[in-house]
Amino acid sequence: MKAFHPKVHLTSVTCSCGIPSAIVTAELVIQREQSNGDEDKFHMRKQKGFSLIELLIVVAIILIIAAIAIPNLLRARIAANESSAVAAIRTLNTAQISYNSAYPTVGFAGTLGALAGTTCAPPTSASACLIDTALAAGTKSGYTFAMAVTASGGLNAGYQASTAPLSPNSTGVRYFCSFEDGVVRSGSASLAGASCVNTVSPL
Repeated sequence: MKAFHPKVHLTSVTCSCGIPSAIVTAELVIQREQSNGDEDKFHMRKQKGFSLIELLIVVAIILIIAAIAIPNLLRARIAANESSAVAAIRTLNTAQISYNSAYPTVGFAGTLGALAGTTCAPPTSASACLIDTALAAGTKSGYTFAMAVTASGGLNAGYQASTAPLSPNSTGVRYFCSFEDGVVRSGSASLAGASCVNTVSPL
């Protein structure tokens, strides 16, 4: 707020009514200063806060940025989940090869639980401790996992490891699987069990 400093200009000229013009000039200057002070107060009051239009513009900008960022964030999360699912399938392939070598009288592990286990001293065919417990539980990073086996001659001669998005088009888009050849394959529909065959496109 401006400090009030009246400006008085003195002059020796007198008006016809006998009142010194210095008094008249001082009164005019005082009135002008008071008027300027009132205008400054008005402008200060007017500049406080935001108008409704300004707030609506800010909200609209935020909504536009969110509309652009959220789909990109969703795509990034889907890509990360799919990469994690592929890595998990490869882990299951390695675990099955190790299991088959360690327990030739059983063949491949019939369940995800047999590849994991809680007691590993020593490992057994029912608790091999070759994968982590999160993967053995069947759900990890937005994907569900399953294991199927093909029996032949009393042994688990083959296996099919598969994974599907927990929420299609939300946690993931593609489906993945692999069997004893160790190649990871992908498709747009479930590849569980017998659906995982040589004709499914590899990555």
